[in-house]
Amino acid sequence: MCRHGDKGMCDYCMPLEPFDSGYQQEKNIKHLSYHAYLRKLNADSNKSSIANGHGGTKGTRSGVAGSSSSYMSPLSEPFFGVAKNCPSGHPPWPQGICSKCQPSAITLQQQQFRMVDHVEFADSSIVNSFIESWRLTGAQRIGYLYGRYVPYEVVPLGIKAVVEAIYEPPQSDEIDGVSLTLPWNEESLVDRVAAGLSADNSTSASGSTTGSTTGSASGSQSGSGQHTLGLQKIGVIYTDLLDAGKGDGSVVCKRHVDSYFLSSLEIAFAADLQNQHPNPSRWSDTGNFSSKFVTCVITGNSKGEIDISSYQVSTNAEAMRKADLIEPSANPSVMRIKEPTKTRYVPEIFYKRVNEYKLTVSENAKPAFPVEYLLVTLTHGFPDSPKPLLTSPTPFPIENRQHVGVLQDFRAIANHLNLKTGTSINNQTELSSDMSRISDFHLLVYLVGLGILSSDEEKLLLRAAASHSPDDGYLLTQTPGWQTLLTITRESV
Repeated sequence: MCRHGDKGMCDYCMPLEPFDSGYQQEKNIKHLSYHAYLRKLNADSNKSSIANGHGGTKGTRSGVAGSSSSYMSPLSEPFFGVAKNCPSGHPPWPQGICSKCQPSAITLQQQQFRMVDHVEFADSSIVNSFIESWRLTGAQRIGYLYGRYVPYEVVPLGIKAVVEAIYEPPQSDEIDGVSLTLPWNEESLVDRVAAGLSADNSTSASGSTTGSTTGSASGSQSGSGQHTLGLQKIGVIYTDLLDAGKGDGSVVCKRHVDSYFLSSLEIAFAADLQNQHPNPSRWSDTGNFSSKFVTCVITGNSKGEIDISSYQVSTNAEAMRKADLIEPSANPSVMRIKEPTKTRYVPEIFYKRVNEYKLTVSENAKPAFPVEYLLVTLTHGFPDSPKPLLTSPTPFPIENRQHVGVLQDFRAIANHLNLKTGTSINNQTELSSDMSRISDFHLLVYLVGLGILSSDEEKLLLRAAASHSPDDGYLLTQTPGWQTLLTITRESV
């Protein structure tokens, strides 16, 4: 087909753009990846800049803006509130409002892109340990996902969230749900342990780990596992399980096409969490765009098997929660629009649907509308050859499980480190095998939380847990803090 030379290019041989609609249909890709969507918007809004070699997703925003006076930020976060500092000269809302500062009508439709394409659990034991609480009590459980973002090769410019650990905050479990107290006290401690930072680095933990990993697919963590944990809070997971009563381990399928996949309460919860974990982006006029925070639900599928479903909510859902426009309803399949008040301006809200004549029509969303207009589905899975970052051969007791007789104390440390049998992690001959025992997220959080280790010893502990290096382990065992920890542990047993 091609008639040009080796150095030429034509429509037949040029590479496809990552947002090519034909390729999407051929590969059955439902959503554009975030970076493919960004490249599409940038191609549409900054054609002259791209033609001059200043486009794409790898350049700096300031560099592009400086090279072209017509540069426009391709990303813009939805804003559904009343604009402040209106130039019309009237009193600010709620004393005054005009057409310039009032929000435009909102039209809801399925979001064409997603911030994260796939959720991968580094090892199946991570999920199995989490579900064990439900198996023992029949009550639901919630936990936070800690992991990292890496490129996902299945879709063009895709992003994958890799889960390395689940931390279970203090909660009250019930048969039909859980109750949380937010924020929880240990959150900052868990976040800095996940990042691999000691107490003296905790001030910069949130800024460096969040900003560096959410601005791109891989961030700075993709290659940092040799020296630090390099993890961050990337999502939330909870169970919604009910035993089918057949005695074969099957569960009831609650969520399906005729009921709901994520309830209005859960969507509001997910939107609030996404708003709390914004995605920094130099391509947005606000410096942030949406969020890479994911929501996973463990529930029964149509075959009665325990399965995982992964979701995010749309940018419209995030903006509507920020503007205080929506709230959960008693019917889990619909989201309720709040009534206007003296301080809450509610614009016209519509949603698009295909009617019985196969025509796309707009419907008034008030007083409530289907939750699927706010939902974005993700895929999930497990690696064929698991290579988890945390490799302890035996699990340390999970936090906040006192209700099922699981305790974190010095006796648990002694059992985990084999102090009773004499093969402790203070024996250099056993160092290579035994040091893998500290490579457990729940143990690391507990040890750092005790406050026995110094800041440098904390860093060494976290580095040894991530690197699995006998040299790092040996250095740790020679520190005064580790010796003190072992002494206290032995005396407490």
